Amino acid sequence: MNITSNIEDYIKAIFHLTFEGSSDKVGTNQLAEYLKLSPASVSVMIKKMKSKHLVDYEKYGKISLTDVGHNLAVKLIRKHRLWETFLHRYMNFSWDEVHEVAHQLEHIQSPKLIRELDNFLGNPKVDPHGDVIPDEEGNFSHTTRKSLSELEKGHRCRMVSVKDSSAAFLKYVTQLGLALSSEIEVLEVREFDHSMMIRYENKVENVSKKFAESVYVEVL
Repeated sequence: MNITSNIEDYIKAIFHLTFEGSSDKVGTNQLAEYLKLSPASVSVMIKKMKSKHLVDYEKYGKISLTDVGHNLAVKLIRKHRLWETFLHRYMNFSWDEVHEVAHQLEHIQSPKLIRELDNFLGNPKVDPHGDVIPDEEGNFSHTTRKSLSELEKGHRCRMVSVKDSSAAFLKYVTQLGLALSSEIEVLEVREFDHSMMIRYENKVENVSKKFAESVYVEVL
Protein backbone atom coordinates (compact mmCIF):
# COMPACT_ATOMS: atom_id res chain seq x y z
CA MET A 1 0.00 0.00 0.00
CA ASN A 2 1.42 3.38 -1.02
CA ILE A 3 1.16 5.64 2.02
CA THR A 4 2.56 9.15 1.57
CA SER A 5 4.01 11.23 4.38
CA ASN A 6 0.99 13.52 4.02
CA ILE A 7 -1.40 10.64 4.71
CA GLU A 8 0.76 9.60 7.66
CA ASP A 9 0.38 13.09 9.11
CA TYR A 10 -3.41 12.79 8.85
CA ILE A 11 -3.43 9.37 10.49
CA LYS A 12 -1.34 10.59 13.40
CA ALA A 13 -3.53 13.68 13.81
CA ILE A 14 -6.71 11.58 13.98
CA PHE A 15 -5.06 9.30 16.52
CA HIS A 16 -4.00 12.19 18.75
CA LEU A 17 -7.42 13.85 18.62
CA THR A 18 -9.25 10.63 19.52
CA PHE A 19 -6.64 9.38 22.00
CA GLU A 20 -6.66 12.62 23.98
CA GLY A 21 -10.38 13.25 23.53
CA SER A 22 -13.48 11.58 24.90
CA SER A 23 -14.56 9.97 21.61
CA ASP A 24 -13.08 7.50 19.13
CA LYS A 25 -14.28 9.71 16.27
CA VAL A 26 -13.32 13.19 15.09
CA GLY A 27 -15.17 15.77 12.99
CA THR A 28 -13.84 17.15 9.70
CA ASN A 29 -13.74 20.72 11.00
CA GLN A 30 -11.95 19.63 14.17
CA LEU A 31 -9.32 17.79 12.13
CA ALA A 32 -8.95 20.76 9.76
CA GLU A 33 -8.37 23.10 12.70
CA TYR A 34 -5.78 20.74 14.20
CA LEU A 35 -3.89 20.47 10.91
CA LYS A 36 -4.39 24.15 10.07
CA LEU A 37 -5.98 23.26 6.73
CA SER A 38 -9.31 24.04 5.08
CA PRO A 39 -12.23 21.63 5.71
CA ALA A 40 -12.51 21.15 1.94
CA SER A 41 -8.90 19.95 1.69
CA VAL A 42 -9.40 17.61 4.60
CA SER A 43 -12.55 16.13 3.04
CA VAL A 44 -10.66 15.32 -0.17
CA MET A 45 -7.85 13.59 1.74
CA ILE A 46 -10.25 11.63 3.97
CA LYS A 47 -11.94 10.20 0.86
CA LYS A 48 -8.53 9.02 -0.39
CA MET A 49 -7.77 7.49 2.98
CA LYS A 50 -11.12 5.71 3.03
CA SER A 51 -10.33 4.15 -0.35
CA LYS A 52 -7.15 2.76 1.23
CA HIS A 53 -9.16 1.36 4.18
CA LEU A 54 -7.37 3.59 6.67
CA VAL A 55 -10.47 5.38 7.99
CA ASP A 56 -14.19 4.86 8.34
CA TYR A 57 -16.16 7.88 7.17
CA GLU A 58 -19.55 8.73 5.74
CA LYS A 59 -20.37 12.09 4.15
CA TYR A 60 -21.23 14.70 6.81
CA GLY A 61 -20.31 12.14 9.46
CA LYS A 62 -17.30 11.74 11.72
CA ILE A 63 -13.97 10.05 11.07
CA SER A 64 -12.47 7.08 12.87
CA LEU A 65 -9.39 4.98 12.20
CA THR A 66 -9.76 1.42 10.98
CA ASP A 67 -7.60 -1.27 12.57
CA VAL A 68 -5.13 -0.78 9.72
CA GLY A 69 -5.06 2.98 10.29
CA HIS A 70 -4.75 2.60 14.06
CA ASN A 71 -1.80 0.21 13.76
CA LEU A 72 -0.05 2.56 11.35
CA ALA A 73 -0.62 5.51 13.70
CA VAL A 74 0.94 3.64 16.63
CA LYS A 75 3.98 2.73 14.51
CA LEU A 76 4.41 6.39 13.51
CA ILE A 77 4.17 7.53 17.13
CA ARG A 78 6.68 4.87 18.17
CA LYS A 79 9.17 6.08 15.52
CA HIS A 80 8.59 9.74 16.36
CA ARG A 81 9.16 9.29 20.09
CA LEU A 82 12.22 7.09 19.63
CA TRP A 83 13.78 9.70 17.34
CA GLU A 84 12.96 12.44 19.86
CA THR A 85 14.69 10.41 22.56
CA PHE A 86 17.77 9.86 20.37
CA LEU A 87 18.03 13.53 19.41
CA HIS A 88 17.65 14.66 23.01
CA ARG A 89 20.12 12.17 24.48
CA TYR A 90 22.84 12.07 21.87
CA MET A 91 22.52 14.99 19.44
CA ASN A 92 22.33 17.91 21.88
CA PHE A 93 18.76 18.85 20.94
CA SER A 94 16.72 20.45 23.72
CA TRP A 95 13.20 19.13 24.35
CA ASP A 96 11.70 22.10 22.48
CA GLU A 97 13.81 21.35 19.39
CA VAL A 98 13.28 17.62 18.90
CA HIS A 99 9.71 17.60 17.58
CA GLU A 100 10.24 19.10 14.12
CA VAL A 101 13.30 16.98 13.31
CA ALA A 102 11.66 13.80 14.63
CA HIS A 103 8.64 14.62 12.45
CA GLN A 104 10.90 14.41 9.39
CA LEU A 105 12.64 11.23 10.54
CA GLU A 106 9.44 9.37 11.42
CA HIS A 107 8.62 8.97 7.71
CA ILE A 108 11.69 6.79 7.06
CA GLN A 109 10.43 3.32 6.07
CA SER A 110 12.88 0.91 7.70
CA PRO A 111 11.60 -1.42 10.44
CA LYS A 112 15.16 -2.67 11.04
CA LEU A 113 16.42 0.87 11.62
CA ILE A 114 13.73 1.54 14.24
CA ARG A 115 14.30 -1.84 15.90
CA GLU A 116 18.04 -1.15 16.15
CA LEU A 117 17.40 2.41 17.33
CA ASP A 118 15.16 1.08 20.10
CA ASN A 119 17.84 -1.41 21.17
CA PHE A 120 20.56 1.24 21.03
CA LEU A 121 18.53 3.49 23.33
CA GLY A 122 17.94 0.63 25.77
CA ASN A 123 14.23 0.23 24.96
CA PRO A 124 13.06 3.47 26.62
CA LYS A 125 9.51 3.64 27.96
CA VAL A 126 8.95 7.41 27.64
CA ASP A 127 10.21 10.21 25.39
CA PRO A 128 11.72 13.58 26.47
CA HIS A 129 8.21 15.02 26.97
CA GLY A 130 7.12 12.17 29.25
CA ASP A 131 4.93 10.46 26.64
CA VAL A 132 4.82 6.66 26.53
CA ILE A 133 6.70 4.97 23.66
CA PRO A 134 4.81 2.00 22.14
CA ASP A 135 6.81 -1.24 21.96
CA GLU A 136 7.56 -3.10 18.73
CA GLU A 137 4.22 -4.93 18.89
CA GLY A 138 2.36 -1.64 19.27
CA ASN A 139 1.54 -2.11 22.95
CA PHE A 140 1.57 0.88 25.26
CA SER A 141 -0.18 1.87 28.44
CA HIS A 142 -3.05 4.32 28.24
CA THR A 143 -3.43 5.78 31.70
CA THR A 144 -5.78 8.59 32.62
CA ARG A 145 -3.63 11.65 33.18
CA LYS A 146 -4.42 14.53 35.50
CA SER A 147 -3.64 18.10 34.50
CA LEU A 148 -2.29 20.72 36.87
CA SER A 149 -5.53 22.68 36.32
CA GLU A 150 -7.50 19.94 38.12
CA LEU A 151 -5.67 20.47 41.40
CA GLU A 152 -6.78 22.66 44.29
CA LYS A 153 -4.99 24.91 46.74
CA GLY A 154 -2.60 22.97 48.96
CA HIS A 155 -2.11 20.06 46.57
CA ARG A 156 1.42 18.91 45.77
CA CYS A 157 2.36 17.11 42.60
CA ARG A 158 5.18 16.09 40.26
CA MET A 159 5.29 17.15 36.62
CA VAL A 160 5.31 14.00 34.44
CA SER A 161 4.51 15.11 30.89
CA VAL A 162 3.10 17.90 28.75
CA LYS A 163 0.02 18.06 26.55
CA ASP A 164 1.39 20.87 24.38
CA SER A 165 4.68 19.85 22.74
CA SER A 166 5.02 22.99 20.60
CA ALA A 167 8.42 24.69 20.67
CA ALA A 168 6.90 27.91 22.03
CA PHE A 169 5.28 26.17 25.01
CA LEU A 170 8.32 24.05 25.84
CA LYS A 171 10.60 27.09 25.71
CA TYR A 172 8.24 28.83 28.12
CA VAL A 173 8.34 25.87 30.50
CA THR A 174 12.14 25.93 30.37
CA GLN A 175 12.22 29.68 30.99
CA LEU A 176 10.09 29.14 34.09
CA GLY A 177 12.68 26.67 35.35
CA LEU A 178 10.32 23.68 35.24
CA ALA A 179 11.16 20.24 33.91
CA LEU A 180 9.87 16.68 34.07
CA SER A 181 9.97 15.45 37.69
CA SER A 182 9.76 19.02 39.09
CA GLU A 183 7.70 19.07 42.29
CA ILE A 184 4.96 21.71 42.34
CA GLU A 185 2.77 23.03 45.15
CA VAL A 186 -0.47 24.86 44.35
CA LEU A 187 -0.56 27.98 46.54
CA GLU A 188 -3.69 29.58 45.10
CA VAL A 189 -6.37 29.04 42.44
CA ARG A 190 -8.05 32.28 41.43
CA GLU A 191 -11.81 32.06 41.01
CA PHE A 192 -11.98 34.77 38.34
CA ASP A 193 -9.88 33.16 35.60
CA HIS A 194 -8.67 29.90 37.21
CA SER A 195 -5.07 31.07 36.99
CA MET A 196 -2.74 29.67 39.63
CA MET A 197 0.04 30.66 41.96
CA ILE A 198 2.48 27.77 42.25
CA ARG A 199 5.71 27.08 44.09
CA TYR A 200 8.57 24.90 42.81
CA GLU A 201 12.35 24.87 43.16
CA ASN A 202 12.09 27.65 45.78
CA LYS A 203 10.31 29.85 43.23
CA VAL A 204 6.80 31.28 43.26
CA GLU A 205 5.14 31.86 39.88
CA ASN A 206 1.73 32.88 38.53
CA VAL A 207 0.58 30.68 35.65
CA SER A 208 -2.48 30.85 33.41
CA LYS A 209 -5.31 28.35 33.14
CA LYS A 210 -4.05 27.46 29.64
CA PHE A 211 -0.62 26.64 31.04
CA ALA A 212 -2.10 24.53 33.85
CA GLU A 213 -4.22 22.59 31.35
CA SER A 214 -1.12 21.81 29.29
CA VAL A 215 0.90 20.20 32.10
CA TYR A 216 0.24 16.66 33.30
CA VAL A 217 1.11 15.80 36.87
CA GLU A 218 1.24 12.97 39.40
CA VAL A 219 -0.34 13.95 42.70
CA LEU A 220 1.98 13.40 45.68
